[in-house]
Amino acid sequence: METKLTLRLNDTVIERAKNYARSHKISLSKMIESYLDSITKQKEKEKKISITPLVESLSGVIDLPANFDYKKEYRDYLDEKYK
Repeated sequence: METKLTLRLNDTVIERAKNYARSHKISLSKMIESYLDSITKQKEKEKKISITPLVESLSGVIDLPANFDYKKEYRDYLDEKYK
């Protein structure tokens, strides 16, 4: 089912959006619908991500200094391993 929606937008924004839609051969309505669909789907996906009990139990196990460089430490580890 499709429903009509009235929006109040800046004239400049509307004109740029119309030009964009025209150049991409899509209606302005379809472009806005696609945008709203994509951002609301992202929010739904973010809500569905759950942390397993194992991962939650491991959270906060290690207390590292603020200036800890994990990339350097890993690089040093690999250097030592493959000497």
